[in-house]
Amino acid sequence: MTEPNLNPDLFQAPPQIDTLQKAGLGIGLLGLVALAVGFASNPEQFYKSYLLGYVFVLGIPIGSLALLMVHHLSGGRWSLALRRTFEASARTIPLMAVLFLPIIFGIHHLYEWSHLDVVANDPILRAKAPYLNEWGFIFRAVAYFTIWSGLAMMLARWSLQQDTQPSFPLDRFNKIAGPGVLILGLTVTFASVDWVMSLDPHWFSTLFGLWFLVGMALTALAFSIVVASLIHNNANVAKALSVDRFHDYGTLMYAFIMLWAYLSYSQFLIIWSANLPEEIPYYLRRFGDGWQGITLVIVAGHFVLPWLLLLFRSTKRMRGRLVAVASFMLVMRFLDVFWLIAPWVKQGAFGIHWMDIAAALCVLGLWVGAFCYLLKGRALLPVGDPYLPEALADGH
Repeated sequence: MTEPNLNPDLFQAPPQIDTLQKAGLGIGLLGLVALAVGFASNPEQFYKSYLLGYVFVLGIPIGSLALLMVHHLSGGRWSLALRRTFEASARTIPLMAVLFLPIIFGIHHLYEWSHLDVVANDPILRAKAPYLNEWGFIFRAVAYFTIWSGLAMMLARWSLQQDTQPSFPLDRFNKIAGPGVLILGLTVTFASVDWVMSLDPHWFSTLFGLWFLVGMALTALAFSIVVASLIHNNANVAKALSVDRFHDYGTLMYAFIMLWAYLSYSQFLIIWSANLPEEIPYYLRRFGDGWQGITLVIVAGHFVLPWLLLLFRSTKRMRGRLVAVASFMLVMRFLDVFWLIAPWVKQGAFGIHWMDIAAALCVLGLWVGAFCYLLKGRALLPVGDPYLPEALADGH
């Protein structure tokens, strides 16, 4: 069998990535202007909407970092064609650290535990004050982004070195990916408590951190499938993105959907059966005042419909159908984050404010622009990976 040509110049981003970058930046700038107007008129709503959009978009780089480390640990070729997509996504974490600043500035608009007078009159908040306080919140956020950025940059730097060093030791990735997965799971758990669960500081769930991380991984995978359909337009990259590869991605997305549903139902069952006054309001708030409609949409759209569609082999093996399901899942992921955050910050009947959409489009657009820039900066496939020739030769 003829050895494939591994010249990095053959694996450059197709024009579709340029188009995506321009569209992302355009939408992001329009969203930024809209948010500036919204902030001037209603800063309270601005911070609530911004948190919603930020948490949704953060799921892509953090989930990509998790999938990247799983790729290195598994050693399989299933994710080889997505490795550079995962790396480019994870390398945007420093940008997400900068975009986190509005949440710090809006801490008093979002979190009741940040008000000393409220804490003084609430024994539960007083007990949690050693953890839930402004400086602790900021210090932990700095620690999270430092750790996440360090992991992402280290793996990406080694990946680039591997392209030019045929003798690069493969076990170096495994040595950092193993403990890195555990560290990521731990830090994401604490971050989910700080940024989302503490919106209602009286409520708690031991499943929340894992549920949150699985949702992020699902968001990242759905986004990566859409990107894979775009880079497939490079004929050389397409050799590694065979029908079998898209089938693998569809199967993995199916598994994440099932895991998300399992964790969601487990949390609901435990809380509902215990019927404790400090836990049950979480679901009561989402089963009334108009929120029940969103709850039913998420059950049907985030689980039942994609579960049924991905049962069919043809859905996973036909690129267009799989991309349609992945795109639909991105919409469902936004609704899930909305369902997770909005009932806490709105404290009332169901409603969608125009800034909710503007904030999501702003953060997502700016992030997509940065992602495309980083993706174009390197070959779309890791040309130094010893498994790449086989992947290009037979697509499996």
